[in-house]
Amino acid sequence: MSEAHASLLSQLAAAAVALHPLRMIRVAIDGVDGAGKTTLADALAPLVAAQGRPAIRASVDDFQHPRALRYARGRHSPDGFYLDSYDYDSFRKLLLDPLGPEGSGRYIARSFDLDNDRPFDPVTQQAAPGAALIVDGIFLHRPEIRACWDLSIFLKVDFEVSVPRGAQRGPTVDATDTASPANQRYVGGQKRYLGECEPEQRADIVIGYDDLREPKILKWIASQG
Repeated sequence: MSEAHASLLSQLAAAAVALHPLRMIRVAIDGVDGAGKTTLADALAPLVAAQGRPAIRASVDDFQHPRALRYARGRHSPDGFYLDSYDYDSFRKLLLDPLGPEGSGRYIARSFDLDNDRPFDPVTQQAAPGAALIVDGIFLHRPEIRACWDLSIFLKVDFEVSVPRGAQRGPTVDATDTASPANQRYVGGQKRYLGECEPEQRADIVIGYDDLREPKILKWIASQG
């Protein structure tokens, strides 16, 4: 990890730890596929915990719809990807609302097993007082959930960078051509999201993340606790 990246993580952890210390908070790490959201969230959570604030890790990818619904508009449909991928009702009911300011703290971190196309057996957990939920995923500034975040971070990455980066995780995308049929669903759906929801404008913090060794803070207006 570069010095610049370590410094960024330290700043993000400090912001999360300082925010509303007397209650639970919810932190979003948004960005297109391949932006580096999961890796950043995985690195951030233990830093938050090391500073004395319990951290809970979760991903919107564990709240997807069944395959039949996700692909109902066609296997390569950008609109299907944007509109039908995620079960936001369950995401809020099981995870975000229980960990909100008035929540019970009793949450379920995973709802749907994408690999096996079936629901997970529900496991209810109790959050520690003042815990920080750190969620990674795409589309986290959609209107259904954008008001849930106490702190939202958007990783700004060009598709020419994110598509090859995301292709390293598996064969579902074409690493060489962002306009290829294999990428039509993902790139098209995310372009619709960027245009309609303007996550870069809505996020508290925006990070230029094309170069993982030299991330750039482009915006920082994080709320104060």
